[in-house]
Amino acid sequence: PAPRPPMLSYRHAYHAGNHADLLKHYLLTRTLAYYNQKPKPYDYIDTHAGAGYYDLTAAYAQKNREYQSGIARLNAAAHLPAALAAWRDHMHAHQPAPDTYPGSAWIAARLLPAPGKLHLHELHPADHAALTENLRPLRLGRRLHTHRTDGFAGLIALLPPASRRAVILIDPPYEQKSDYQTTLDTLAAAYKRFPSGTYLIWYPCLPRDESRHFPAQLNQHFGDNYLRAELHVRAENGAHGMYGSGMYLINPPYTLPAELETTLPALRDLCAESADSRIILDARIP
Repeated sequence: PAPRPPMLSYRHAYHAGNHADLLKHYLLTRTLAYYNQKPKPYDYIDTHAGAGYYDLTAAYAQKNREYQSGIARLNAAAHLPAALAAWRDHMHAHQPAPDTYPGSAWIAARLLPAPGKLHLHELHPADHAALTENLRPLRLGRRLHTHRTDGFAGLIALLPPASRRAVILIDPPYEQKSDYQTTLDTLAAAYKRFPSGTYLIWYPCLPRDESRHFPAQLNQHFGDNYLRAELHVRAENGAHGMYGSGMYLINPPYTLPAELETTLPALRDLCAESADSRIILDARIP
């Protein structure tokens, strides 16, 4: 059967700056910094780019105030591992304005060196318009490509990039159960075209089979060179909705596992909502 069209109800503004964003954007920032160590151009591709950045005083963010148990706790923390403190300083330095939270597209736009290109996919019309407008002050010119198209199909069309180097973020909302399989299918096709790229896949930790089985399915296909990091702010037992999130990196920076041994427990302690919060850190890097 043909896949259902993507739903357009999800708006990341409701969740900006929460514990899942901290995990996702920490790993994204550290991956881009690793790529920046070599004076070779590379591209950045984002399949679900959102609005670029988010106003934490706006009605969306204020509805559930998820940022209060995420970025607000990080900003208030007195003692942090050096790498996590440096990342907090970096986020402050690249903050678009007070009381805003930079999303993946903004972070990448600030970190990607010229002549690297940014390909940002966002299907939601309001978020696509906000993305285009929010990135305008950065004056990226022809380096910036915003696409109001399905990011899964858009990714495949861009591979392999002319630079032959790329960081690729895949973070659909998983509102439809089919998103898990679509992500796996898209990754398989992308990897076949471009096996040397670094792929970062975000996923929610939910009390449903599709979510529980997803890391093992990723390992089955990409377990030769990967990093898996999960941050659970509470236990699954009795949890309603998302109790944590994970990041699965294919071809990750070799420096990340050792770094996460200190930063991931610190993020757990910061974002914990109960005493049974925990982390998962697993990697295989040849």
